Amino acid sequence: MDVAVHIKYITEFLATALLIILGNGAVANVDLKGTKGNNSGWIVIALGYGLAVMMPALMFGNVSGNHINPAFTIGLAVLGYFKWSLVPGYIAAQIAGAIAGQAVVVGVYRPYFMKTENPNHILGSFSTISALDDGTKESRKASWINGFLNEFFGSFVLFFGAMALTKNYFGAEVLQYVSSQGADLSNKATSMQLTNFLNPGLSVAHLALGFLVMALVAALGGPTGPALNPARDLGPRILHAVLPTSVLGQAKADSKWWYAWVPVVAPILAGIAAVALFKVLYA
Repeated sequence: MDVAVHIKYITEFLATALLIILGNGAVANVDLKGTKGNNSGWIVIALGYGLAVMMPALMFGNVSGNHINPAFTIGLAVLGYFKWSLVPGYIAAQIAGAIAGQAVVVGVYRPYFMKTENPNHILGSFSTISALDDGTKESRKASWINGFLNEFFGSFVLFFGAMALTKNYFGAEVLQYVSSQGADLSNKATSMQLTNFLNPGLSVAHLALGFLVMALVAALGGPTGPALNPARDLGPRILHAVLPTSVLGQAKADSKWWYAWVPVVAPILAGIAAVALFKVLYA
């Protein structure tokens, strides 16, 4: 689908906002005091984040590519799958979308933020926290190491899986065969004829991507959350830092900026590594 660049940026903003509304909305429902979903368990968060990735993928996959993740955008650009000229706009839209989505979560759950007495539950409804962090400086090194490993390998699986699902989907071989026969894939009539073969496979791929995220949150969510996405962590963390206790309650504490580099750097490195491996093996 050929759309204007500004529409792609707007779409990345909307898709990332939806990711945060559904994902962190689920976290807030589970962790904040007094909600109907309070203490309903990690599976609710895994389900929320799985659907938070699946829905934008189905809605916007053919518009902007539904990156909703600066690490994926950078990884694709480094390996030649995405134009560098679009990278700054995509990343700005993703971070802004994450902040906007988190603002919606805060607006809906403000009475429950005010009731919550655990500062980690408040921050955890915004951004990731290492389970090894006990509030002392001595626990920071272990938090950095364990958090980095968790975010790197979780992100690697996500990005490699995303590449495989969207490039090797059922029906992709039809496109490859037609292309090898010299067909003009830019021709609208040709594209329409291929639609029946390609769309079902792509739809399954986008559905499967949501289940992959659900599995990752269930399997690797214990150590950090996890973020797997710099915008998903950084945007809400910025909002947490600037919002006063009159909005988030007296239990609001620091935003743990000492840890904030981990869910930014680790996914970016994992994104480059995952896309590179996919390109070596399958491109």
